[in-house]
This record gives sequence, C-alpha cells and structure tokens, in this order.
Amino acid sequence: MKRYVALLKSEPVLARLSLIQLIAYFGAWFSNVAIYTLLLDMGVSATVVALTAALHFLPGVVQAPFSGVLIDRFHPKKMMLLTLAVEIVCTFLLLLVTDASALALLFVLIVLRMAAASFYFTIEMALLPKILHVKKLQLANEIHSIIWSLSYTLGMAISGFVVYKVGVSVAFIIDGLLFVLSFMMLFNLRIVVHVNPILQNITVMFKETLAYIQHERRVFYLLLLHALVGLTAFDALVALMVHEYYSHAIATSLAIGLLHASRALGLVIGPVLIGKHMNNIRLRYLFMFQAIAIMIWAAVMPNFYFSLIASVLVGLCTTTLWSYTYTLLQHHTDPAYYGRVVAYNDMLFYL
Repeated sequence: MKRYVALLKSEPVLARLSLIQLIAYFGAWFSNVAIYTLLLDMGVSATVVALTAALHFLPGVVQAPFSGVLIDRFHPKKMMLLTLAVEIVCTFLLLLVTDASALALLFVLIVLRMAAASFYFTIEMALLPKILHVKKLQLANEIHSIIWSLSYTLGMAISGFVVYKVGVSVAFIIDGLLFVLSFMMLFNLRIVVHVNPILQNITVMFKETLAYIQHERRVFYLLLLHALVGLTAFDALVALMVHEYYSHAIATSLAIGLLHASRALGLVIGPVLIGKHMNNIRLRYLFMFQAIAIMIWAAVMPNFYFSLIASVLVGLCTTTLWSYTYTLLQHHTDPAYYGRVVAYNDMLFYL
C-alpha cells in the first residue's frame, strides 16, 4: 500500500484523477443496485434483466472505432468534462422511470450514460501512459482497479441499504450529485499533454489502426488476453441468482448489494496481496486460479452464505488480471496509437 501512496504524492494529476474516479464510480455503482431492484420490483422477465446488463456494455463496443480517433485528435480534459456532463443529465432523468411503461426510456438512458462512462474511461486509460513513466504505469493501473473495486464495494453495499430503506429515487439523486462534484473537481484540474494535429479522416485512421494491430501480433494477443477478464462481469447473473435462490429469505436490494460487495472485497484485497509478485510466468497460473474459483462459486450458489464467501474468492484475482494485462498492452503499444488501441481493447472487453 505504501507504493500507491508514494506514487499519488509524487503525481498530483494522477491523485486528482483518482479521487474523481472514486467519486464517479461510487455513484455509478450506487445507482446500479437501484436499477436492478427497480426492474425486479416491476416483475420483468429474466430476458429484460439480461438485456439491461448487456446495454451497460454495448456502448463500449459500438463507439470504439470513433472514440479512439477522437482521443488521438482532441485534448483529453475537454472530452472528459463533456462525458461527465452527459452522465449528470442521464442520471437525473432516471427519476422519470417509475414503472414498466418507461422501460424504453430506461434503456436509452442506460446506453447514453454508459457510452459517456466508457468513453471517459478510455480517455483516462489513454492519458496515463502519456503522463507517467512505464515503471509507474502498472502501479497507476493497480490504483485505478483498486479504486474501481473499492467504489464497487462501498457503492453496492451502501446502495443496497439505501434502496431498501428509502427507495430507488434517492439513490439516483445521490448518484447525480456525485457526478456534479466530479465535474467541478475536473474543471479546476490542469492537464498538460501534447496533442498531435492529426489531419487524416476517420476512415483512414480506422484502417491504419487495424493494419497496426494486425502487424503487431503481440498487441493483438494482449487485446484478446485482456478481453478474457471481461467474462467475469456477473452483474446480470447476480440479479438472477438473487431472484432464483434468495428472494424468499432476504430483501432483493440487500442481497444484490451484499453479493456484489463481497466479490468487490476480493477485488480490493487481491492487488495488495498479489500485485507486487506479478510477472508474465505467474499470469497463466492466475488465470487458472480464477477458473477454479468461478467453478466453486457455481457449485455453492444455492446457499447464500457460501455464495458470499465464494464471490470473495472469485474477486481475488480479477483486479490483478485486469491491471497487469492492461499494463502490458499500454507498454507494447506505439504512443501514436494509444487512444485507438485502448478503445479497441475496451471494445473487446465489453463485448
């Protein structure tokens, strides 16, 4: 943990971005429980729940060819502020969704909000290698993933209780206010990076990037390797297992919040215990451990308490797998292609 604190003290821009990330991510997960609770209270089918989960990832897939080009053309701060503004508007508009008749509006807001969120994430991950030395990059990625996990833990757990006590509307309002705070903090941050004036049109840049990935086989394989971590995103599965196994014994929002929070506990602990020991050889064993942990969770799923314990086990390696494979990709990518390669990486991950 001392390594992370020392890096944040020496890199004030990274420290501010990390704090903004913590606040924004906390808000996003805070309202996530509210959305799934709202759906289950509406009595929608499992297909609708799965579709909602898919819509959270779809924007990252569709917009990648365009977002990467924009990232390599424009200053990151302006684009990050724009994405936060979109998230603010969409989050407050979620208050209009009160019953099944507004499902279409819910889907549109989820798509727009997640398009902005995934774009912000891609911008930030393309920015880090431009402002940090390669030795600091892995630590920064680990900090990023720990913050994601910590906000995931707190957001899911606290939101479960808030939704249970006062309803989904309060969760949406809190989420919106947190995004407003993030916007204000970013607005006052000075980010100095050099943006190359790229004159090529989008089509040419798209073809050029595909040719680069095809030629650089190491980059291609790292894209696939990082995408495998995306298979451990269990948002829809958690909601459905609550409905199938636990709804008779515990409130829906509490069960969803506790299951996500227990897995996120593993996500937070994992990099602290494993991160400093990582190398390319040990990466393969970490993937094997992850597979076994998922199988154990599947076996004990009908028992709520065993499921909580197993979900911690599943989360233990996820963060390290994510951050280490991301660092490898950033390290082996030509700086001229950072934005576009990171965008395609996120596209595969979300897909």
